[in-house]
Amino acid sequence: MKKTNAMRLLENAGIAFEIREYDVADGRLDAVSAAQKMGEAVDRVYKTLVAVANDREYCVFVVPAEHTLNLKKAAHAAGKKSIEMLPSKQLMPLTGYIHGGCSPVGMKKQFPTWIDISAADKDYICVSAGKIGCNMAVKPGELAEFIHADFAELCDEV
Repeated sequence: MKKTNAMRLLENAGIAFEIREYDVADGRLDAVSAAQKMGEAVDRVYKTLVAVANDREYCVFVVPAEHTLNLKKAAHAAGKKSIEMLPSKQLMPLTGYIHGGCSPVGMKKQFPTWIDISAADKDYICVSAGKIGCNMAVKPGELAEFIHADFAELCDEV
């Protein structure tokens, strides 16, 4: 398998991670489907979402697969008046990643990032490795430190 930029960056920083690949031939690319295909508990798989604040600043949020980002909680965490999701067509030019393969590691520019508080006490979480069909299992504390992310309450309870 060809290493992604996200993998190289973690490797160069000495951060341990394991690769989790899954088949995408069926077109099911959502994080819950990815968890099922990888044989991971759904509460261990996190998706990376990019949003834009009212002041036009971009923000990144890493949230559990089965949850939806609460925009009010996200705005509060970021100290912004309001936040809205980035349109899909803007994702690649802004981050270098495509929808379904967006990693919190290795974007074209490091944006302010928050990880849902539910990840803080886990021994590992899975996030995209920077391409569709490939995740990285990594310790959330090490990930947060590397990408300068804070933990915050970002989702509603399900």
